[in-house]
Amino acid sequence: MRISIDISMYPLQDAYCQPILDFIERVEQLPNINVQRNSLSTQIFGEYRSVMDALDHEIQHVLKKIPETVFVIKLIGMDRNKANIHAC
Repeated sequence: MRISIDISMYPLQDAYCQPILDFIERVEQLPNINVQRNSLSTQIFGEYRSVMDALDHEIQHVLKKIPETVFVIKLIGMDRNKANIHAC
């Protein structure tokens, strides 16, 4: 099953930009996962198990370094990157 995830990361520290960029760059290097950036969040598309395993690893990596980080994640059970869906 393919999924789409919308994820936002909020490191609760003054220097918050670089940890966010580092997280996104690590996720972008993962095979079989498509990542699209925008100014408010990052969208991740791929097979459920691949995406969830990757996020589990990368989120744990962040939380070990910066425990005061909040992740907001929205998930849908279809690949909206490839779907021809129009906004209302």
